[in-house]
Amino acid sequence: MKIQMVDLHGQYLKIKKDVDQAIQGVIDSTAFINGGEVKEFAQELAEYLNVKHVIPCANGTDALQVAFMALGLKPGDEVIVPVFTYVATAEVIALLGLKPVMVDVHPDTFNIDVDQARSKISANTKAIVPVHLFGQCADMDAVMELANEFNLFVVEDTAQAIGSVYTSKDGSTTSAGCIGHFGTTSFFPSKNLGCFGDGGAIFTNDSDLAEQARVICNHGQRIKYHHSIIGVNSRLDTLQAAILRVKLRHLDSYCAARQELAAFYDEALKNDDRFATPVRSAQSTHVFHQYTMKLREDINRAELQEYLRQNGVPSMVYYPVPLNEQEAFASDGNYPVSKNLCERVLSIPMSTEVTPEQRNYIVETLTNFIQS
Repeated sequence: MKIQMVDLHGQYLKIKKDVDQAIQGVIDSTAFINGGEVKEFAQELAEYLNVKHVIPCANGTDALQVAFMALGLKPGDEVIVPVFTYVATAEVIALLGLKPVMVDVHPDTFNIDVDQARSKISANTKAIVPVHLFGQCADMDAVMELANEFNLFVVEDTAQAIGSVYTSKDGSTTSAGCIGHFGTTSFFPSKNLGCFGDGGAIFTNDSDLAEQARVICNHGQRIKYHHSIIGVNSRLDTLQAAILRVKLRHLDSYCAARQELAAFYDEALKNDDRFATPVRSAQSTHVFHQYTMKLREDINRAELQEYLRQNGVPSMVYYPVPLNEQEAFASDGNYPVSKNLCERVLSIPMSTEVTPEQRNYIVETLTNFIQS
């Protein structure tokens, strides 16, 4: 069997009967927009996360945009965001006329450096976006302390960490995305909870913010054809909601399978200092949306990737360019950790469907690499 970064077809085959039945049910109902499955999924996800409100939307980028719109931020307001993340995190900030203020990340967890974030706060700072990168939560105790001190909104980017659980200093546990004012996620097919197209959701425990987000998602209207505010058209398709209802029932087992594969990689690579395996935060479970290693500085990453490719093992670099060096966001600033990570990180297959034979072959191929 061909090794894939994520084996969506293999995952589908295991739940094919339930998924096909769910899809057929939507087709039979012909309620393709805002059908009953959307409301049911929102309620079930809210129960899973133990959060008061889940607002489904069209994709994870929309989820971020709607969250910022619902907070009432104004053009020129500053939003702190890590420089080592996917572009969507900063993209929506810029689209709304807000100013993304970039900060570095920790070299071990790859999550936002809250101490540096503190140094970037100005009179215009209104929000901070902790990105729960690769599957584990940022230091939310520190984030919330900073936010409370400076009266900042907190929008958690949970696109890669749904199912992760954060343990606060007081011992309480909270699902990723349910600590700040808003949490957002993506249901892109390769996510831990992915649909068969685009999809996203917004989480909050604040009923007023939830209502505002719902209205924004629906063209700014509470009553049809009566538009009280400027909104957008961002809906989760009923078909996708039906599929997600099926897959939500398997999310815990998906996360467990990823954690088991990660533990296997850890053990198999622990004595090879060319590959620094992912660090687990003491405060958060890790659901391994990606298994991302840091290569030793003398390893030629491009050469390693080509060797892996020639031997049937896929790999990816998340992310090769920090946000501050992207043409769209080019800005001054020194972010040495993120710069170093962009040059050294490498992700290997992380899927619920990796077989014992495949995982053994992946590790064998990695460790057999000899740099020319």
